Amino acid sequence: MSDTPYSPPKIWTWTQPSGGRFANINRPVAGATHEKELPRGKHPLQLYSLGTPNGIKVTVMLEELLALGHQGAEYDAWLIRINEGMQFSSGFVDVNPNSKIPALLDYSTPQAQRVFESGAILFYLAEKFNAFLPTDLVKRTECMSWLFWQMGSAPYLGGGFGHFYAYAPTKIEYAIDRFAMEVKRELDVLNQRLANNRFVGGDDYTIADMAIWPWYGSLAKGERYDSGEFLQVHEYTHVIRWADEIEARPAVKRGRMVNRVMGPLEMQLHERHDASDFELQTQDKLQKKD
Repeated sequence: MSDTPYSPPKIWTWTQPSGGRFANINRPVAGATHEKELPRGKHPLQLYSLGTPNGIKVTVMLEELLALGHQGAEYDAWLIRINEGMQFSSGFVDVNPNSKIPALLDYSTPQAQRVFESGAILFYLAEKFNAFLPTDLVKRTECMSWLFWQMGSAPYLGGGFGHFYAYAPTKIEYAIDRFAMEVKRELDVLNQRLANNRFVGGDDYTIADMAIWPWYGSLAKGERYDSGEFLQVHEYTHVIRWADEIEARPAVKRGRMVNRVMGPLEMQLHERHDASDFELQTQDKLQKKD
């Protein structure tokens, strides 16, 4: 590596891979790289995803809807392995031209409705089933403000801090300091909000909590990027209290298992096509573990 300070060229060109853990999924152009149709299961809702924080948002929402008795929320969850480039198939690009998980197809509508971007999927499902989104204008607006707060803030956490702290091939002090400062500010914003509110939107559990918890809840519990000590996450006591309460919900426990490919085997349910899959998959994993 050269000791000469980097000076950006007049015109940027893609001359070498970006390096790092996710180098093979980054490119400066959009569109499909290969032809392949997406699978389709028996339920009207077809989810194509991976158990990352953005994917967990949607599977938690679907499991919460089912726990409320909304049978129309039954779904098939198909695993999209982004490290293998499955998000660049022609079928996936048709559902999400941005080639990011999660992506949803709803076949209960006259014409199959595609929905992409995790926040948009949460909002779509909340409106479709009239659940987890307040109808009162003031409470609804507060909920939506926090939902969009998450959508705007998470790139600083994942693509910013997480990338440079955990995944970049070279540790850059300026980049890590810059994004660590911003992530701690965001945690403080959330901590101050939760000091006087049970949930992010207020008294009620909403899609705002489902959006924020997979990112900032896991971060506050020291489960993301192995950065708990570095960020001193124990200071954010109100976030930890809130994260613990949400994590204890049965639907959340199920939702975080779906499309998961990391962690304990008994916590991984690569695909979900029926409620019984949770019990069967857990038994199978435990048997293999023994």
